[in-house]
Amino acid sequence: MKFLIVGLGNIGMEYVETRHNIGFDVLDVFAAKHGSKFSSERLADVCEVKFKGRILVLIKPTTYMNLSGKAFKYWMDKEKISVEHTLTIVDDLAFPLNVMKLRGSGSDAGHNGLKSIQELIGTNVYPKLRFGIGNNFAKGRQVDYVLGRWTDQEVPMVNKKVAACCEIIENFVTIGIDRTMNLCNNLKFDL
Repeated sequence: MKFLIVGLGNIGMEYVETRHNIGFDVLDVFAAKHGSKFSSERLADVCEVKFKGRILVLIKPTTYMNLSGKAFKYWMDKEKISVEHTLTIVDDLAFPLNVMKLRGSGSDAGHNGLKSIQELIGTNVYPKLRFGIGNNFAKGRQVDYVLGRWTDQEVPMVNKKVAACCEIIENFVTIGIDRTMNLCNNLKFDL
């Protein structure tokens, strides 16, 4: 069985380790945990992980955030993976930093990466792991906050959440979304 795991982010050194790039960061840690490395391919950096009889195709779109749907759709079609066997990891301002939510469907909530995916696949019914980044910014400073780096105080919790995301991916592909949601959506992380 094959799965497409999509981490959203922006390419370029200026975006490394920013809140908006948490999808890339999660996949980097997941690939390293499973001894795999990314290579540059069409529309994305790609690697393959074998886990408990499953094949996970990990992609980090190289299209920039607002065109993420191009890479998502291309790799989903190329690998012949059904939409319910995809998982997209994305930053989310609507949740505080100590929260993550796994959903089988839902709106793009104003996130340009999700909006692009939704437009290209024609539905909002696809699994998303929303990584809460909080919304601790002054009015009019949202872009600076989202594209900013984690504070020293946030880093320990972010690292715990990234490790938890790796387990969530493993659970998603082995026990399915419903059981994984039960495990994931009640997790709270301490500062």
